[in-house]
Amino acid sequence: MSQTETPRLSISIAAGKGGTGKTLVATSLALALNDDYPGEVQIIDCDVEEPNAHLLLQPEISSESPVHVLVPEVNLDICTRCGECAKACQFSAIAVIRQAVLTFYDLCAGCGACAYVCPVGAITEVQRQVGVVRAGCVAEQIDFVTGYLNVGDQRATPVTKAVKERIIPERINILDAPPGTACPMQETVEDTDYCILVTEPTPFGLSNLKDAVDTCERIGVPCGVLINRDGVGNQGVDDYCAAEGLEILMRIPQRREIAEAYSRGETLAEARPQWRDDLVQMYKRIEEIVSSQYVQEGVS
Repeated sequence: MSQTETPRLSISIAAGKGGTGKTLVATSLALALNDDYPGEVQIIDCDVEEPNAHLLLQPEISSESPVHVLVPEVNLDICTRCGECAKACQFSAIAVIRQAVLTFYDLCAGCGACAYVCPVGAITEVQRQVGVVRAGCVAEQIDFVTGYLNVGDQRATPVTKAVKERIIPERINILDAPPGTACPMQETVEDTDYCILVTEPTPFGLSNLKDAVDTCERIGVPCGVLINRDGVGNQGVDDYCAAEGLEILMRIPQRREIAEAYSRGETLAEARPQWRDDLVQMYKRIEEIVSSQYVQEGVS
């Protein structure tokens, strides 16, 4: 990439907690950008435990594919019940109790340690479906990908990885991350060019924002802040951003019209033209930030 070329960015939208408006921002940004970059936008819903971007975008789904993980299968005719597999498992997903060998697939991380240490080769790894990836299109222009973790399953990260495999690098990618700062959020944010952290100007919002900022710094992804429901709470978020040198990219005020639009299944971009313009300007500001980083790092 030359220093003068405008990159097609991969932007993750994250939040330290749920309910801050993260998905509303992600879907609104995708729709707003599609007006300026028709056919060049892709939205990826990585909140596989509770995906809801489809509720606002109403995509037409055209494909579905399963997501599998590897889990141990024990051949009891060969197994000597030595217990080495249970000792090696760091997640207590396999246990040997007298003559019984128990496997707990919901706890299994699929690391393969049990099969590796088995002295008689009694353990093989087999596929188990943990979710699905669905893909389609919004308004015949925006590529849409979402993942669904099976109800009751604990392993969201493999589904998140499968969703991210559908990213088209030549498109502007908007990734809606799951709330919080656990592994699924980190998997979503990792390798993106920039992360927009959505927060609220409250003590609770500030506490979670600090965790999210720390997570982005550890991953090595630059981030900025979008304050939703601006006007409630206090100045804590503003003071923190000023002290840490974090840019406040946009403010969305606490307004009834926004809540009413959201309740109708409308995004910010649909509720009021001004929001569409503000979202596009936010993207262009992020372009400037990322481009300047390319220059500073000497990328050519």
